[in-house]
Amino acid sequence: MLCALELKKLGGSCYNINFMKKASLTFIITFIFLHNVLSQEKRARDYGIEIGVLKTGKHNAITDVAGVKVGHTTLNIGDSIRTGVTAILPHSENIFQEKVPAAIYIGNGFGKLAGYTQVKELGNIETPIILTNTLSVPTASDGLITYTLGLKGNEKVRSVNSVVGETNDGYLNDIRGRHVTERHVISAIKNAKTGSVEEGNVGAGTGTVCFGYKGGIGTSSRVIPKKFGGYTVGVLVQSNFGGVLEIDGIPVAKLLDNYPRSFKYDVDGSCMMVIMTDAPLGSRNLERLAKRAMMGLARTGGIASNGSGDYVIAVSTAEENIVPYANNSILQHHYSLRNESMSPLFLATIEATEEAIINSLFAAESINGYREHRINALPKSTIMELMNKYRPGFEKADE
Repeated sequence: MLCALELKKLGGSCYNINFMKKASLTFIITFIFLHNVLSQEKRARDYGIEIGVLKTGKHNAITDVAGVKVGHTTLNIGDSIRTGVTAILPHSENIFQEKVPAAIYIGNGFGKLAGYTQVKELGNIETPIILTNTLSVPTASDGLITYTLGLKGNEKVRSVNSVVGETNDGYLNDIRGRHVTERHVISAIKNAKTGSVEEGNVGAGTGTVCFGYKGGIGTSSRVIPKKFGGYTVGVLVQSNFGGVLEIDGIPVAKLLDNYPRSFKYDVDGSCMMVIMTDAPLGSRNLERLAKRAMMGLARTGGIASNGSGDYVIAVSTAEENIVPYANNSILQHHYSLRNESMSPLFLATIEATEEAIINSLFAAESINGYREHRINALPKSTIMELMNKYRPGFEKADE
């Protein structure tokens, strides 16, 4: 009946109508695909900037470490709310029941990281890692606890060490309004996925500022050669700090006269860095790995200023080192790389951290926020002119 009516109105055939529907659907799918491709072409490598010497993983993201998931809840509301939540999961199972080795290194401790002392004492984490803004750490901790207590098998749990990192997005965000809720935290966890990771003005990076430009979430990965184990190191950052910006060795801030000496912006802020690796490591070598992330930050021009909370959370996802909560054995076995085998992982961490920070800048977009404050994105065209001018043989990629 519907087909007959359509024929009468359009003077066509059922075949033509179905064809048009299929054509329209094909167009929509193609448009969405192209939109996603174009929106992803905002990273440093899309502009021909290849940092370091090691190969990246498939997605050049922290999720290149098998099993790792990332989720965001982005709050970009009205003219004052520019904040959010980013969740990083080391695996898809009940993390409280299957804890993973971890370590936290403090580059500069002007921050409100939650969960540090137990990780330092026991050498593992038992929840997803949450990143948010400074004044939402307590709420994020509550959300993590609510999520963990609600998991099947945790009915008798009475203690949860929630790990929550933060940076202060108060320049662009009405941070005193504390707009992040438990629901936002749980949503970020439940929406976490493998594969490519959204970067820039998303999740916990929605309102951050880096080197005087719009910062945000950034990620990168490295795969070490097979003769050294073939392990993957992935890094995700929440960039919100200052210094003297360098991009792959080019002194960008100096050339643009945009650095602290010119008093154009405040160097204080923070950088949260999360490292995941499938290499079998205990907490001691994970802390050694975490220290190298600060070298990656320094290679971008970061100075770990007095008011900067620079924290690194390093986790090993190696299945053989998962720590079961329910275990009747009095013994616990750990497999770990020899100290002599750590150097390739150190290099991978430095490179991935550096590129993750640069990716956070390239992916971020200009934004207006709280009290009509505005932060502009990295001037990519100008950056590419500098790369061409000061790096012989550098060829600009098609934008």
